[in-house]
Amino acid sequence: MTQGIHSIATKAAQMTLDSIGDGVISIDVAGLITYLNPAAEHMTGWSSRAARGRSHLEVLRIVDAASRAPVLDPLALAILHDKPATLSANSVLIRRDGGETAIEDTCAPIRDAKGVVVGAVIVFHDVGATRARSLEMAHRVQHDALTDLPNRSLLAERLTQAMILARRRRSLLAVLFVDLDRFKRINDSLGHAIGDQLLRSVAQRMTVCVRESDTVSRQGGDEFVVLLPEIARIKDAAAIAAKILASLGAPHRIENRDLHTTASIGIGVYPGDGTDADTLLRHADIAMLDAKTSGRARHRFFEPRMSERVAQQIA
Repeated sequence: MTQGIHSIATKAAQMTLDSIGDGVISIDVAGLITYLNPAAEHMTGWSSRAARGRSHLEVLRIVDAASRAPVLDPLALAILHDKPATLSANSVLIRRDGGETAIEDTCAPIRDAKGVVVGAVIVFHDVGATRARSLEMAHRVQHDALTDLPNRSLLAERLTQAMILARRRRSLLAVLFVDLDRFKRINDSLGHAIGDQLLRSVAQRMTVCVRESDTVSRQGGDEFVVLLPEIARIKDAAAIAAKILASLGAPHRIENRDLHTTASIGIGVYPGDGTDADTLLRHADIAMLDAKTSGRARHRFFEPRMSERVAQQIA
């Protein structure tokens, strides 16, 4: 009677494991596969018959999403330490056919009636969609909706890190504060839709003008900031500014018409023009205003006298 009840319970457990949406794989103490449920078959690309008796490392190939290095084996850890274990964050399961699935898991040791560890079980599920949504939300928080450039928040983060590195290496960095000349006239006369397309064109051209290690960000409106995290000489910043001015000055073809715009650029260099992010950006902004009042379509390096002139204008 007891044996019959045990058999019924075993079949019920088997049916439950076969019907759940999470992948379930069990191994013995030698690390050989003893069971795959249908969900695990689908996610690994291995049938239960083909996988049984093989090393779980052959069937359950898991790597770090960023480094592509194999992750610590949670099943082995569960057996070794006789306690539950989990995968590291950002783990990716490599299917038998080479496809990839982002997964999260829970592992636990399997004990016999005497409490001796005889294997381990892993329960895992696909988190690819959840992880993708999380990355998308993080991207939206840190990027401008119109141009997809880094926004103020991400620029501040990168500038702070760049200044820490520059301080450690005793090197130079520069920020370029870029403001389009007479953009309001275009926006008001041709409409915001045309103005938005012009801003996208400006963003694309500025991105082409800089190195991959540099950051082009939109601050809002027609204001942009370029971070040059490492420059050998101050004149390197001037060369990038001249390149941007030349690129933006060429006609922008938008809805079958050529739009002409120029820009004024102010340059602040670390550490001479500021040893913190706010000061350096403010001085680059002041230099940009000096470029505008000096005739537009040019760049200016920050000089202390510019602060006095701006203070007088405000007064």
